Amino acid sequence: MTALTIAQIILVMLLWAACFPLITAGLDLAPHLTFAAMRALLAGLTLTLLALALHRPLPKRLAHWVMVAVVGFGATSLGFLGMFHAAEFVSPGIATVIANTQPMLAAILASLILHERLTINGKIGLLLGFIGTLIIAAPQVVATGQQTYIFGVAYIILAALGVTISNVVIKRIAGQVDPLMAMGLQMLIGSIPLILIASGTEEPTAVTWSLTFVGILLALSLLGTALVYWLWFSVLEKTPLNGANAFSFLIPIFGLTIGALFFDETVGWTQLAGIILVILAVGLVSRHGTRSARGVAD
Repeated sequence: MTALTIAQIILVMLLWAACFPLITAGLDLAPHLTFAAMRALLAGLTLTLLALALHRPLPKRLAHWVMVAVVGFGATSLGFLGMFHAAEFVSPGIATVIANTQPMLAAILASLILHERLTINGKIGLLLGFIGTLIIAAPQVVATGQQTYIFGVAYIILAALGVTISNVVIKRIAGQVDPLMAMGLQMLIGSIPLILIASGTEEPTAVTWSLTFVGILLALSLLGTALVYWLWFSVLEKTPLNGANAFSFLIPIFGLTIGALFFDETVGWTQLAGIILVILAVGLVSRHGTRSARGVAD
């Protein structure tokens, strides 16, 4: 990977990490799925209108439209539904651990569909990354006590599966469709189920409109969604999925940093040990952690 690609991936993970506190703050001001649908719709409209203004081409083949729709259903419909509902039931620590099984799930699918093979460095790196994430989240997991979080766990798994499927499909169509147009369309398509479910199960007019909520919605939609997915698509046009996805293990580190800087949270020695493991893991996977079916390291 080039230094520019690594910088792009790190920016994506930083913006994704910043989404969690924004979602938590916004859930006090709007119904869950109404909030999720507004995020997807605003981000999708922004990217699609920008793509049209720049005269970017629409997908030309039916197969490409189908794959864009699959990305929308996975990343936006399932991903947002799981992410926004999980916050109601599960602690951030447990959510972090379960969500970061996504690179492992993606590695399995990438092997079967994209013919990407993990080297021994890649396998060790993914394992270390998950262990590091587990260590980072351990204090929050222990603090949850004996409460049952089965619904939250189910929602997080749903989100992780949706994102996993979408990442594999994004990698499959990368280079074949325009990034701006494809990501805008997938968000618009993915917002439709969210809008329908929200309309049937929530009261969309219950949004507390204020400068605070508008600021949260704009930051989450434009920076944490539109910009993130455009950058992520661009990364996958030139980088193996497993190598790029390993950087997902940085998300809990960025989350801890944001918490320490803005929410007076503390980082203990146990979490520092987890951070070191995650950094080692990302290094292992990003440096010759994958190879194609022909056996050439990427």
